[in-house]
Amino acid sequence: MKNLHIITPVKDSIDSTLQTIKAVLASKCSLPITYTIYNDNSTPENTALLKRYSEELGFELVNIADITDHPSPNYLLVLQMAQQRAIENQAGLLIVESDVIVEPHTADELIKGALERTDCGIAASVTVDDQGKINYPYQYAIGTEGTVYAVSKHCSFCCSLLTPALLKSFDFKTLDADKHWFDVHISHASLECGLKNYLFCTLPVIHRPHSSRPWKQLKYSNPLKYYFLKYICRKFDKI
Repeated sequence: MKNLHIITPVKDSIDSTLQTIKAVLASKCSLPITYTIYNDNSTPENTALLKRYSEELGFELVNIADITDHPSPNYLLVLQMAQQRAIENQAGLLIVESDVIVEPHTADELIKGALERTDCGIAASVTVDDQGKINYPYQYAIGTEGTVYAVSKHCSFCCSLLTPALLKSFDFKTLDADKHWFDVHISHASLECGLKNYLFCTLPVIHRPHSSRPWKQLKYSNPLKYYFLKYICRKFDKI
């Protein structure tokens, strides 16, 4: 691993995204970092804001609408492009979602942790709320605070480092194009490639679930409407 590529897929949710961006750009890392925001069909107004912020703050902006007319979400395309670039640059790929706030040391410590474990496919930070308590999607890790261990359950891509070993072993072009999200499948593929996925409860990151996808808050406030949107009306969130 000679470089680190960090990506954040974005669709609107500019306030939470800007917090994510500023936190990532404050990272202290021993490897050269390339940070790319993949803008997946945000509104014209928000696309203009992202362009302005990219110029002011110094990150790379890729507008998916300039590449494909496929409707959002285009997470598969993002992953495929990011994988190819990472392999070409001998880089690890750190995915930080737009409702996550990393610490300045998060990226570097994930790299170190992955390099210390030669069988590492994914090195994931546990997520916590603003009070520091482990939260969605890692409730299964409650009680393991302060530890690092291999997990058989999938790693969320809230804040996960995909190592070169995984990127070279599993081709994202084989992923099911009918799905929307791929953390479960890629986590399982990592294990099938003979690698291990490690959860770093020593490196918590703040996660404000679904602030990047506000409709998902309906799961808690109006579950009937949530499942109607998920399975019948819009057929969102195919995992």
